[in-house]
Amino acid sequence: MGTPETGRHRTSADTQHDADAALLHKMGYAQVLFREMGGFSNFAISFTIISILAGCLTSYFIAFNNGGPVAVTWGWLLVGVFCVLVAMAMGEIASSMPTAGALYYWASKLGSPVWGWFTGWFNLVGQIAVTAAIDYGAALFTTALLDLWFGIGTETGTVFIVYTAIIALHLVLNLLNVNVLAGLNSFSAWWHMVGVVVVVGVLVVVPENHQSASFVFGETINNSGFSDGLYWFVFGIGLLMAQYTITGFDASAHMSEETRAASRSAAIGMVMSVVVSVIFGFVLLVAVTFAVPDVQGTLDAVGNAVVYIWTESLGETWAEFLLFIAVVAQLFCGTASVTSASRMMFAFSRDGAVPGSRLWRKVSRQRVPVNAVIAICVLSWALMLPTLANGVIGYLVGTSIAVIGLYIAFALPIVLRIRAGERFERGAWSLGRHYKWISPVAVIWIGLVCVLFLMPVSPNGIPGAAEFDWNVVNYAPLTVGGALILFGGWYLISARKWFVGPVREAGSEEELASIEQQLDAEAKQ
Repeated sequence: MGTPETGRHRTSADTQHDADAALLHKMGYAQVLFREMGGFSNFAISFTIISILAGCLTSYFIAFNNGGPVAVTWGWLLVGVFCVLVAMAMGEIASSMPTAGALYYWASKLGSPVWGWFTGWFNLVGQIAVTAAIDYGAALFTTALLDLWFGIGTETGTVFIVYTAIIALHLVLNLLNVNVLAGLNSFSAWWHMVGVVVVVGVLVVVPENHQSASFVFGETINNSGFSDGLYWFVFGIGLLMAQYTITGFDASAHMSEETRAASRSAAIGMVMSVVVSVIFGFVLLVAVTFAVPDVQGTLDAVGNAVVYIWTESLGETWAEFLLFIAVVAQLFCGTASVTSASRMMFAFSRDGAVPGSRLWRKVSRQRVPVNAVIAICVLSWALMLPTLANGVIGYLVGTSIAVIGLYIAFALPIVLRIRAGERFERGAWSLGRHYKWISPVAVIWIGLVCVLFLMPVSPNGIPGAAEFDWNVVNYAPLTVGGALILFGGWYLISARKWFVGPVREAGSEEELASIEQQLDAEAKQ
């Protein structure tokens, strides 16, 4: 039987689109974003944001300085296992409620508006911070590559100029149609996987000398300034490398309204992006650590540790080749992060939570939330202004804010899912009874890492220290605490009187369909 509009025969894709739209309508929203992404594209955006060729290379120095090779290799696996459990716990909820609002929508529905309010704001702050950290890390590598090519220098000011250009590039790319972005993300996933194989192959074959297995898997380093008696605390700080890298996989949920068969695809995309990243990331980190030419030189290189390792071990030509592979991956990563963050801001604004909501929820004829894209890019750029004073600490703190903000937002819906028990309405992908141990373990892990990354990163950054230095203060507690006070105070004074959580865009199926038809008509003009 043909469709009323065209007379053509309905396909399984039509049926799936109707099922996706019906589920979205049930949650109260019209299909205002194009649903053009398949399961692989959904996986690809989270895999691209995790980006093992970005996060664990640009933040390698964090683990190497705070724990050494043990924190790099075993720390990666430790964090990876727990992140898989977090992704599984979140995937079950994403399957039940596949909407762009994702985390804050889940918290609102499983809890109450106040749960949704705090989840949404921590998620938005985390999204902005992770976008900033991704692009600043990309600027470090891009500047190093440009310096090898053109001798532009790697001073902090130069890095910030490159960072500004990268943010501008990602703003422009995110104004394109979602089909183009989906294509970029799919290509990016293959670039990452093939890129890791190439990088590892070069690191195995080209260097004349390699470190021993006992160094890679057993060497401990404490370059934090804390005493060796506090090594395990220092090792905990070093876990920031892995924990920061394995973030952003909630992108699969934020892209739900643009993904076909979202109830299954978003959950699988989320979980598999973490699993594949952990495997490929471990192989990459082991190869990089085997290639370390000397410990002190790597420590002295700080944020350029990997660039130093590649240049000294491989020579400039091979280093340029590997840097090019990593830089392209990092640019893909930043593009995807802006996409995910803008969809979250769009959805949160759709429910009136963000000041100027009417502005941020507006979509273009390409069905892209243009103003939300611009806001995310501007705010991300501003967050890295402190790097002009101290690039290393500014970047480290940016990654801490990203991890804490995102993972608090991850934890709150999981807590509510545990509380719901068997009353939870399962979607197409479920943990079954295993949620009873997976979800609590995920919450405990999140609590542990949030506390760790609020701790001082240097003894001289502790107020009252004999050689106290503001330049090495971990200002994540100030930022996160300030956000909590701001959003909490705002809720108590004002928002509790008007914020009711997710709001239906229309009262009936017919009205939701009318919104969709109007957008279709505008797009054809």
